[in-house]
Amino acid sequence: MVLTAAPAKSGSPIVAPGLRPALLTAGLCALLAVATRHGLTPALMVAQALTAVGWFRLHGMWPARQGIAGVAVAGFAADAGALAGGTAGLAAALGAGLVVVLVWQTFRPADRSERFYALTVLGSGVLLTGLMASLLLASHVPAAVLVVAVTALLAAAPVPGVVGPAAALLLGAAAGVLAGAPPALAGLVAVGALTGRRVASYDFPSRFVHFTAGVALPLAVAAPLAWIGSRLIG
Repeated sequence: MVLTAAPAKSGSPIVAPGLRPALLTAGLCALLAVATRHGLTPALMVAQALTAVGWFRLHGMWPARQGIAGVAVAGFAADAGALAGGTAGLAAALGAGLVVVLVWQTFRPADRSERFYALTVLGSGVLLTGLMASLLLASHVPAAVLVVAVTALLAAAPVPGVVGPAAALLLGAAAGVLAGAPPALAGLVAVGALTGRRVASYDFPSRFVHFTAGVALPLAVAAPLAWIGSRLIG
């Protein structure tokens, strides 16, 4: 893994993804909504791979091919665990992935500061891609991904201040309710989509980050909330 220092810049470090990443997020959500009839997993794997790439680049770790591959494979293993064993299978896959990351970074030759940073990024990446597999266990999946799509698109509108995110939150959740999701679940998913977009906006992200993390993170953060909401709410 190569750690690269970002060049010095002035102004706010928050640079939100624009309309084109939001359109790609909406397209990815449409693919997931259609795929629920024929198998959700292949479309979800595309989202997990994008999340793995974007997560490492967002943290300045590049090319980090081994780490990206490991995080993506952890997500795919979580898919298999969720399909084979439900919640228990998902938990087992996540636990195994975190143990592998811990052992890998403990015995990898590197200085302590780099090892700790890599362990943090790898571990959080495993959780991100792995918890995306919880979408396979959620109900109201088409409505949930519609919430993500609408929220991401509206949040990209050139509206100043908090009005834009607030409108995106309310209208995204409303779209999910109209599509059949319980209001609380739709609201949770909309919050997740906005949170993922905000994370992808942090620390002067590059165009490459916006077209990877900016596309996938709204869905990555919203997916486990859709699952939790479907378990607690219905």
